[in-house]
Amino acid sequence: MSSPPSSLRDLYATPSNAWSFIPPLPPSSDSNSSAFSPGPSSTSQSYQWSTRTSTNPLFDLSSSFDSDGSDTRMFITVKLKGLLAAAFLQYATTALIMPLDVGKMLLQVQWVPRDAGEVVPGAVLTTDTVEEEEELSDDSNENDSYFADPSNVNTAAAPTPPPPRLSDERGYVVRQSVLEEGTIPEYVIPVGSADGTWGMVKRVGRFKSEGWFSLWKGLLTSAVNDALSGTLQPIIHSLLQSMLSPVLPPITPFSPSAMPLLLPVASHVVTGFLLSPLDLVRTRLIIQSSHPRYRTYSGPLDALREILAHEGGLHGVYLHPHLLLPTLLDCTLRALVPLTLPGLVASYLGFGVPLAPETHPIMWAVAELLGSCAGLLVTLPFETVRRRLQAQVRGDARPLRACVELRPKPYNGIVDAFWHILTEERSDLPLEKKRRRRKSSSAKGKGKGAEGLREDGARLEGESWLKNTGIGQLYRGLGMRASASLVVFVLAMLGGDEPDSGWAEL
Repeated sequence: MSSPPSSLRDLYATPSNAWSFIPPLPPSSDSNSSAFSPGPSSTSQSYQWSTRTSTNPLFDLSSSFDSDGSDTRMFITVKLKGLLAAAFLQYATTALIMPLDVGKMLLQVQWVPRDAGEVVPGAVLTTDTVEEEEELSDDSNENDSYFADPSNVNTAAAPTPPPPRLSDERGYVVRQSVLEEGTIPEYVIPVGSADGTWGMVKRVGRFKSEGWFSLWKGLLTSAVNDALSGTLQPIIHSLLQSMLSPVLPPITPFSPSAMPLLLPVASHVVTGFLLSPLDLVRTRLIIQSSHPRYRTYSGPLDALREILAHEGGLHGVYLHPHLLLPTLLDCTLRALVPLTLPGLVASYLGFGVPLAPETHPIMWAVAELLGSCAGLLVTLPFETVRRRLQAQVRGDARPLRACVELRPKPYNGIVDAFWHILTEERSDLPLEKKRRRRKSSSAKGKGKGAEGLREDGARLEGESWLKNTGIGQLYRGLGMRASASLVVFVLAMLGGDEPDSGWAEL
């Protein structure tokens, strides 16, 4: 018979801290070891794996919900806070660039006829500055007039009255010039008072019927439009990709065909088409007068309701030729130009060496800058024509009282708008002031005593070729857009990462 061990230390085994899903083996039936084996209470606890699935997991962010719903409430709270933060950031970003957008759009829709600033007989223009000048008479003229016969009136020296002003059958003066003083509505900013976007921003802020708060007209509509555009475009791109991928050939990064451009351009065009009513409402809200007496729409919902009720409903908003064709052209060019021109410019900058953002980041950034500036020469004219056609009311809608001068006759399509802008408008803004001298002399002279207006020499502004063409009207806001592209380039050079594309939307 074997003797028992001298110490229990030889029988000690370190328990495992790992999870055990298999019950431990029962102790051996050896009589010698059974006396020293631990009791059932000291055996390691076994755990059984639960096969119960999680109840309604949401986005796989939580394995299960508590029975009291605390996880659900916490998840919804986090999501709501994220949505509110994103909405506030979008609203603040849009509010930051809104004054420049308002100034650019008002310049795009403003009608500047070629005869603006021309002298109308008997009329005073808003661009005229009148100077008082008194003509002194010498002593001999005063003596002659003192001893002159009052009955002998020198009719030849009498002042010539101005020609009568044209009037209609009701007696109102007919407006012969957009700058004729006394005939400009009080809510319209005079034509030619601002040349660039920043000049129009200051002019709107200082105008009595507008004010500085008018620089944020259409802010809510713009923020909603930008947020929906940024959300819908990736969704539509994914849907088009899933539907057309079995039909389209495989696309590689170096594919020579135009297939890599088809889906991004198509997604942008479909998104712009779906959101075109919001863009129309935004344009109308920005260009309308802020004066309560002449305001056409009280807000975005009222504008949308009025447009749908009086301008053909959804069919007129989406499928009217004056709205559909400019929308398709503008959205196509906005998406196509940034995707093609940087690569085209990079092929010339590389001198035969292919440029890529990974291998030549600086040269690629320069190519993007040059491509964006060159793309403005293509996209801005179509954007201007689209804004002009959006400013026209259709159907039985009441006339829109805009804060800038609009063309009295509506345009009849894209080609007609291009033709009339180029042939009947001028581009030399701002219109220079002409100096008129109000000459007055004493009635004691040789019969010259009357007030008259005469021009002081030739016009101060030099004749320019821009006066005879409206090509500059098609590129209003070009300087501001080019400056925004330069800001994007500088941020990319300093930060090293791709900057926010919202700056390029300027």
